[in-house]
Amino acid sequence: MEKTEFITLVMPFKDKLYRLAKRILVSKDEAEDAVQEVFLKLWKSKQNIENYKNPEAFAITMTKNYCLDRLKSKQASNLKIVHSNYRTADDVETTIEANDGVQMVFKIMETLPEQQRIVLQLRDVEQFEFSEIAQMLESNETAVRVALSRARKTVRDAMIKNYNYGIG
Repeated sequence: MEKTEFITLVMPFKDKLYRLAKRILVSKDEAEDAVQEVFLKLWKSKQNIENYKNPEAFAITMTKNYCLDRLKSKQASNLKIVHSNYRTADDVETTIEANDGVQMVFKIMETLPEQQRIVLQLRDVEQFEFSEIAQMLESNETAVRVALSRARKTVRDAMIKNYNYGIG
């Protein structure tokens, strides 16, 4: 596989990989690093890419696994502490944006358990089918549907609570 073929094949789903990585890792820099690492691994095994039925699903699975490994590593646990405790000038901007409904949903998604967050991201944001998500997560469709239902209920309840604050 030549460089141009590789780029043509993997570049269309670069943004999906980044969004998934950012959803899991929170940090923009960490997400960019994760996508670069996945692309590097894909490039190193470029001869095998064509053997995969769905290269995009394979890349998403690689990204998910890489990000989860990063969270489990000691270095990532230090990063998570920094991200949740360190206050910057961007916090003011983020607080203002949180008033927008979409931003509020994404903030609520960050509080979801890992599996529910990934399923919600892949289904409602990336628009993957249940069967594709089940394959990516090495699970079954029923478990994916249950996780999605629970995630949506949590988001819905939090949104209702936010919008009804002070009423009643």
